[in-house]
Amino acid sequence: MSEEIKWNKRFNIGVDSIDNAHRKLFSIVHKLIHLSKDEDNGQWACAEGVKYFKSYAIEHFSDEEAYMQSIGYKGYAIHKRLHDDMRYKTLPALEKDLTKSNYSQESIHHFLGICLGWLTAHILIEDRAITGKIKNRWKADNTGDDMDALEDALAVTIQEIFRLQTEIVSEHYSGEDFGNSMIIRLNFRSKDEKDVRIFMALEEILVLRAVSAMLEIPLTKMDKLVMNAGKELSIRIAEQVGIHRHLSSRYQLDSSHFMTAEQFQKIFYLETFDYSLLFNTGHGYFAFCVKLI
Repeated sequence: MSEEIKWNKRFNIGVDSIDNAHRKLFSIVHKLIHLSKDEDNGQWACAEGVKYFKSYAIEHFSDEEAYMQSIGYKGYAIHKRLHDDMRYKTLPALEKDLTKSNYSQESIHHFLGICLGWLTAHILIEDRAITGKIKNRWKADNTGDDMDALEDALAVTIQEIFRLQTEIVSEHYSGEDFGNSMIIRLNFRSKDEKDVRIFMALEEILVLRAVSAMLEIPLTKMDKLVMNAGKELSIRIAEQVGIHRHLSSRYQLDSSHFMTAEQFQKIFYLETFDYSLLFNTGHGYFAFCVKLI
């Protein structure tokens, strides 16, 4: 770890081998941040650094899983699924984006933002739960056919509205920063007063692309016109997903609000979600989170 980076003790969970591995992972990410600013050889250095981060992270996951099994940790199954999501979906998707864009600044920002955000949230909540410092966030883990159906409905909807193909980045998105985004909270209510809260974060470049296409005018600024048009697109996305999931006749939109990135991230520390997905459209990232009330 570079000398200017100080380890924050709030990340310690009290198991030396795990705490040391976490320090190392943060050290690699911070090193990548510095390398990404090197215009001469930053691209090559970042490529090597990404490989090292992935290799070390996967090794750490295995070690941490072995420790959880050794102490009979009851949250092992869900915790391992979170690791597997990072292993088999998030890291490969981010690597693919990096390679496809030839390690562009935008793709490096996605990689660093998501990895740093994931590490922070995962350690402070999931890993601290191992030693009983906090309760596990994921009370239920909706996977299998139901998750596949939601992913398919979103993929079809994004194709219909944005004319873009999607790739799943994470099935357990935790509010990680993936760039400047427009964030919307939608509340749907059924006739029997059951609520569904949907949070959507759309990267600004994706919103600008969509609204530019609607108006047939190139737009580069997130002004009020673009924000309001983006909000309407978010509502249409949620409603279309509801149609695909046969929920549109049961739920009606009750309210819609813009949120700041800080408000959005705070929610992930205070609440649990039934579904929390992150996609890459090839023209910007898109998060879709659902909380059933």
